[in-house]
Amino acid sequence: MEFWPWLTAALLLLLLVVQLSRSARFCAKITLYCALCLSASTVAAVICLLRHHGRTVENMRIIRWFVSKFKYIFGLRFEIKGLQKLEVDHPCVIISNHQSILDMMGLMEVLPERCVQIAKRELIFLGPVGLIMYLGGIFFINRQHSRTAMTVMADVGKRMVRENVPIIPVIYSSFSSFYNPKTKLFSSGTIKVEVLDAIPTSGLTVADVPKLMDTCYQAMRTTFLRISKTPQENGATAGPGCQPAQ
Repeated sequence: MEFWPWLTAALLLLLLVVQLSRSARFCAKITLYCALCLSASTVAAVICLLRHHGRTVENMRIIRWFVSKFKYIFGLRFEIKGLQKLEVDHPCVIISNHQSILDMMGLMEVLPERCVQIAKRELIFLGPVGLIMYLGGIFFINRQHSRTAMTVMADVGKRMVRENVPIIPVIYSSFSSFYNPKTKLFSSGTIKVEVLDAIPTSGLTVADVPKLMDTCYQAMRTTFLRISKTPQENGATAGPGCQPAQ
């Protein structure tokens, strides 16, 4: 029995299912995204080790080059406003809203040089993805041990106050018009990104940190709702319940 006719028929059937089924298309794209993350991380890790011989924030240039190509595969476009506000010659803290596994693509669009990131510890166990994050100099915190995580964030807060390090919020518009796991939607679309003016910490004390965080959150929420109201490419708008993660 010939093997190729059966293989061809199976591939054509799979293609038909993907074209007809929204759920199948969603699963196929998520699978492709995960496969790209794994393969790109593996190749990037080898390049990072050969070039810089280990863990350094300089490896983020290599990581950014790989991840920045993902948007072309998935038909995503980024409209960025205020990028020049990240071109500072002094330390600063960058905060952004979290929405989904696609956040990484948006992050790499605005990530400044020599930016040290903080991520949850669980990500380091994701095989090649965890390895490339480690090589990129990302600092991992264990959210299961709240005392450790709070200590790390408290140290960051104290340093902001001590060194007058400003906070620069970066906001991404809602993904809901092109990406929604509940409805199995994953299509092309446009993501609006806005970098806000730096929020100063000069003159503040540690006791002012909660109020400072609330100021940041309110500014980010207002911007998120504003830039998410604009109809995107497929004619959808962000729903009223869409809000940035706290």
